[in-house]
Amino acid sequence: MLFGKTIAALSLTTALVMPMIGAIPAAYAETPPNMLVVAAEIDDLISLDPQEMFEFSGSDYANNVYQRLIAYDPKDFSKGYQPAIAESWEISEDGKTFTFKIAEGLKFASGNPVTASDVAFSLRRAVLLKKTPSFILTQFGFTEENASETLMAKDDGTFVLVTDKKYAPSFVLNCMTAAIASIVDSKLVLENEVDGDLGNGWLKTNSAGSGPYQLTSWKPNESLTISANPNFSGDAPAMNRVVVRHIAESASQRLLLEKGDVDIVRNLSPEDVSGVLKSEDVKVMTDQRGRIMYISMNQQDPTLSKPKVIEAIKYLIDYDGMVNSFLKGQYMVHQAYLPLSYLGELKDKPYSLNIEKAKALLAEAGLADGFEVEFIVRTAQERVEIAQSLQNTFGQAGIKASIVQGTGKETLGKYRARDFQIYVGAWGPDYPDPHTNADTFTSNPDNSFEAKLTGKLAWRNAWAADGYTERTAAAAQETDTAKRAEMYVQLQKDFQKEAPFAIMFQKTEQNALRANVEGYSIGAAISAVYYGNVTK
Repeated sequence: MLFGKTIAALSLTTALVMPMIGAIPAAYAETPPNMLVVAAEIDDLISLDPQEMFEFSGSDYANNVYQRLIAYDPKDFSKGYQPAIAESWEISEDGKTFTFKIAEGLKFASGNPVTASDVAFSLRRAVLLKKTPSFILTQFGFTEENASETLMAKDDGTFVLVTDKKYAPSFVLNCMTAAIASIVDSKLVLENEVDGDLGNGWLKTNSAGSGPYQLTSWKPNESLTISANPNFSGDAPAMNRVVVRHIAESASQRLLLEKGDVDIVRNLSPEDVSGVLKSEDVKVMTDQRGRIMYISMNQQDPTLSKPKVIEAIKYLIDYDGMVNSFLKGQYMVHQAYLPLSYLGELKDKPYSLNIEKAKALLAEAGLADGFEVEFIVRTAQERVEIAQSLQNTFGQAGIKASIVQGTGKETLGKYRARDFQIYVGAWGPDYPDPHTNADTFTSNPDNSFEAKLTGKLAWRNAWAADGYTERTAAAAQETDTAKRAEMYVQLQKDFQKEAPFAIMFQKTEQNALRANVEGYSIGAAISAVYYGNVTK
């Protein structure tokens, strides 16, 4: 494992069911015993194609509809990656060739068998489509030209992966747990190919997986419904159907939960968490997640690219004030891009709210009278409240900030097109290795707009990351775990001082459930939710 601590310390000691206080009995409606109904914010969903999706809600979906070569056990993340479609694997002496033995008897929801050819097709497809998350695989040297030689089906039961150089083995394997590494039914997908799109148009709104569930329907900004896959090789899920309703408001989620109209709610405010605990029919699960909340400054903006302005902004954030008020119990102050529990974690918190220091820095930048700036932020309660707090503290230093809200899809579209000044948002790890965040925050091999490296936050913010890109690549190749950890620590310390990012918080997720719901997994710091083990 590449974690500085065992995941057990995270998922087993921080995951808990909060005690119910002041319980008051009440008679409520119930959802059907074989159906799970979830209220959550899912307006970030853009596509259901696992080789294209790169959003939080997409990862939740992929976890339940698709399988990968290897995976984490949602019942015990401390065990590390485990066999899934691959029952075993071997690594060559030079550390570049990974040979996976495919488990026998697996089937897709269509009834087609799962073979090494499906694995090769899926991973090659990820490279060839060149969608936002493709860098997770192409960072190992896979290209359109060499994919057929580096991602190969030796026979129906053997898949071979060959990297361009030696990397930390666990880094490569951890990437195989990412959503983009989901294995799709090649026969079904190719039957729905149009004009050489490798089935992308069809798979945006259909499923072709071998996981416990398959897609029933998706109504953007309304609901997502998945149903049990009759050909799933594992234990059949107790919940025949899972319906995720897009409910953005915390108060509405709480009301639905208390009435018994939904089984799980995922986006309650601290006040509503306290409120639901008064009911004996509700319980709250808490788990420290890997999600990082941050703001970033577009370096195409002549004002926001000034080093003194970047530094000043980091002193204009009321970190403690937000955590002790409207974010209480759901975020902790954290100022490094690697989440706590990851190899190379950094606990240093060099910044705090300091209006006078910020004013002095702005004066040094020739902006003693301040300036005007625009925030873009997803219409999600805690993010909007963060933006409003920033607007207030920025104003105290003479910076007039306006806030533009949008759906997750709208805001991400602007962000990925570099069409913004300051972005208020979140980032979650794609796989449980420090490179997952280092590569996106501190790597930018081509800062030109034409490069469109939209999966990298450094690129989205037009930050060239001079020197950081090379150091990030070196850390990924270091096989000495202790040395590798120190490389990430130093990267983060320098990043804190120089980068146009202000990392603010790490999420502590609180999900509220009806008391009869068991077996639900929030996912700890390394994953998304799983519904396959849920019972009522």
